[in-house]
Amino acid sequence: MSDWVKGGANPSLSPPGSLSYVAGSTDASLHFITVSQLLDRTVARHGSRDAAVFVAQNQRLSWYDLQQQADRMAAAMLAMGIRRGNRVGIWSPNRLEWLLTQFATARIGAVLVNINPAYKSSELEYALNKVRCRMLVMARGHKSNNYLETLRQLAPEIDRPGVAGDLTSLRLEHLKHVIVLDDLSLPTRQAEQLPVPVRALRFQAFLQQAGPAQHARLKDLSASLDPDDAINIQFTSGTTGHPKGATLSHFNIVNNARFAAKSMALTHEDRLCIPVPLYHCFGMVLGVLTATAVGAAMVFPGEGFDAEATLRAVYQQRCTALHGVPTMFVSMLAEPVVHQLDLSSLRTGIMAGAPCPVETMQAVMRTLHMQQITIGYGMTETSPLSFQSHVSDPVERRVATVGRIQPHVQAKVIDENGRMVPVGTAGELCVRGYLVMRSYWEDATQTKEAIDDAGWMHTGDLATIDAQGYCNIVGRVKDMLIRGGENVFPREIENFLMQHPKVLDVQVFGVPDAKYGEEIAAWVILKPGQSAEPNEFVEFCRASLAHYKTPRYVRLVREFPLTATGKPQKFQMRQRMVEELGLRSPQTA
Repeated sequence: MSDWVKGGANPSLSPPGSLSYVAGSTDASLHFITVSQLLDRTVARHGSRDAAVFVAQNQRLSWYDLQQQADRMAAAMLAMGIRRGNRVGIWSPNRLEWLLTQFATARIGAVLVNINPAYKSSELEYALNKVRCRMLVMARGHKSNNYLETLRQLAPEIDRPGVAGDLTSLRLEHLKHVIVLDDLSLPTRQAEQLPVPVRALRFQAFLQQAGPAQHARLKDLSASLDPDDAINIQFTSGTTGHPKGATLSHFNIVNNARFAAKSMALTHEDRLCIPVPLYHCFGMVLGVLTATAVGAAMVFPGEGFDAEATLRAVYQQRCTALHGVPTMFVSMLAEPVVHQLDLSSLRTGIMAGAPCPVETMQAVMRTLHMQQITIGYGMTETSPLSFQSHVSDPVERRVATVGRIQPHVQAKVIDENGRMVPVGTAGELCVRGYLVMRSYWEDATQTKEAIDDAGWMHTGDLATIDAQGYCNIVGRVKDMLIRGGENVFPREIENFLMQHPKVLDVQVFGVPDAKYGEEIAAWVILKPGQSAEPNEFVEFCRASLAHYKTPRYVRLVREFPLTATGKPQKFQMRQRMVEELGLRSPQTA
């Protein structure tokens, strides 16, 4: 093991010198175990306690129940010919079967492939073929997306006469088995009567494939797995080109989950509400595995995020922790029921996935009673968290930063030439340690661009690290504006505009400008019942910010374009503004 992995204890977590470099504590050991072994430990300690509550499905499982049902699914996979290292896709919103698939694949060493619930045909085709997916567990659809029709477009062979569960497709040549989940919007009997494609299997019929021989193999097979094995592939949501398959090991995600739980002071007495999508690291690792690491109960309000349903689930299930991206918390704070329900059981949780305005954090602590909420920073490629605030951190630090470096992780901030910058200076954040992904699946070129020869993952995020080791994300390297030679960080302007009494949410980005190279644009969502003219916000900024930080364009909108995980898509906002205003990039020599 190299010296940088071993590291050295750094109790203060502060930069040891004048440069922006920090190293996490090594007091708590890394655990060299698999996801399956993590579940076994929790079942042994807390087996009869609640493990998972799926409110929309009216399902409640103990840890014993969860293990038993996951093992049944794992045995069925063995019966269908799925082996260690085979890729199994899950294309579904948040439901019990997603959770079972996660633990079933981990039990036999199959690699779980997370398929974005919003994917359409071209994206699905690329993802399944890229990783040579052998089995696909899928819902019938989600919202307006009809999954079965999408699959039929790609693999019409699924409706041709043949053996159920046995598929041969020209376009999806590696996909051999399709498992279809029941429709939750219908009563059970009606759902069971809905037809499935001829060569697909209903979920319940799939579970019946296993016999005593497959169940007997599970224990030895699970014990033979290596924590360094790839266990999960998550496709990153790129804005150009094809998504990349970040490949994570048991070792990556088990330890990241453990340390996230520690930062929240989470225990088996807690009940964690998980409205974030399971297909994303936030739900799958920081939700499911973090709860599993300590035996906390998981509460899933519904298939997708609904602010009122989430608040009611917190109230009814007496949740003590709640995860979400900032836009989710903004939506919950705007719900009338937030002032009608007793939410005093809440204590902690993680807000992550996008920069969080200080005002939103303060409102969450005040209105949702989450006095010990933590902020996390990370990315899919780092399992995901590299920085997180701790419940014991001063409130002003938890509100205004993403916390300090996680255990067994190193971080540095560099300039465009790769040199470390002084403490407090903005630059690109790089991290390294146990948490860095194995690779982008079968893409050596992209992997080498992201992870350098010394093992540093280049995040593409602009950050500062202060003298106490607290990190602040100031934007994306690609999002930073250069207006007339001045560097402008959108996050700073967003935080300032959030102080305006009429503003509910805001996004700031750059658009082309012939004179200055770039100009500043802002999209503003007003609080309910408020009205304003765009120029009001221009003048608000002009009164307190440097002239080059004042937006030239302000647009009042009802909503932002969002990814499936609730992250604002600035590139879409930028594109719309460019088209509407007829803007052109300045010509260069």
